[in-house]
Amino acid sequence: MSLLRSPFAAEPPFAHGQPPRTAVLYCNLGTPDSPDAADVRRFLAEFLGDPRVVEIPRLLWLLILYGVILRVRPAKSGAKYATIWTPEGSPLKVWTEKQAQLLQSTLAERGHDVQVRWAMRYGSNSIASQLDALKAGGATRILLLPAYPQYSATTTASLWDAVYQWTGKTRTIPELRFVNHYHDDPRYIAALAASVRQHWQANGRLDVLVMSFHGVPERTLHLGDPYHCECRKTARLLAQALDLSKEQFKVTFQSRLGRAKWLEPYTEPTLISMGQAGVKRVDLICPAFTSDCLETLEEINQEARAAFLTAGGQEFHYIACLNDQADWIGALAGITEQQLQGWPTRLAPDLAALTTSRENALALGAGH
Repeated sequence: MSLLRSPFAAEPPFAHGQPPRTAVLYCNLGTPDSPDAADVRRFLAEFLGDPRVVEIPRLLWLLILYGVILRVRPAKSGAKYATIWTPEGSPLKVWTEKQAQLLQSTLAERGHDVQVRWAMRYGSNSIASQLDALKAGGATRILLLPAYPQYSATTTASLWDAVYQWTGKTRTIPELRFVNHYHDDPRYIAALAASVRQHWQANGRLDVLVMSFHGVPERTLHLGDPYHCECRKTARLLAQALDLSKEQFKVTFQSRLGRAKWLEPYTEPTLISMGQAGVKRVDLICPAFTSDCLETLEEINQEARAAFLTAGGQEFHYIACLNDQADWIGALAGITEQQLQGWPTRLAPDLAALTTSRENALALGAGH
């Protein structure tokens, strides 16, 4: 009996002459399985335990995380999740799954034979499990497509970390492509603009539009992370698409964690200042989020709304994320098509005939 153990996980039998199959893995951040404190704790332990997410000395952070945060925060966060939970589960999970399904059907309508699956960086439906599923289904070329339009080491790079961890345990690795960002893609900007125009048509147009992006520590900007610049460019392009002057839109950053200085200006203090200054109505959109989630439905549409109204505002209008809007699904399909160029997205006739002949031969052989 050998004392050596293979570092590679068990894999499906390899088929020589296997025709190339193309797949897409659509990746989002993740969510607890339920609002229960135990499920939230497991999720937060994985999420906040990622060195990409919190970049302070590891031992110090783990002491804080397990000694303080995971003792207190799961119950508080679980209560917040409970206010937005749906019968189908977490909104982030619901929308991500639906976007993947619509992406596959849209690509099929455009003539592409591409399997699309969805995965989460943290929690259930992990990157590794879905890569395993795609590989078991015969995928030999996989496009990794993040749900994050703007690149950040805290999000996009962490996805790639999970992929690299999977490849380190995989013997036969499919060809892989990574989409880093699409923050300035005209199709994405057009989808955002269409959602704002639709809101204005239903509710009237305001002079000022607040664009709230997820925040990151300011030090990440000085360390070379392009996220801040890409958020600013998204905002500028969206303003141009909507014919807004510099005075007609504000860029803010939300979801601050801890005491360190994060990207400014902060969303909630900005809204409070606007309410105190006599601004009666606010329209707010979160361009960095392509699926509604805790940060948009609870942090913005509940907490930020209450802060603005308490400060003297009278109307707060949250413009929903792109979710399953047709313009967004079309944009996502266009971005995917562009990134898949050069890869086969349908079985060539000769390969299809070869595969059928091989299957027939195997079937005949099995009959003897």
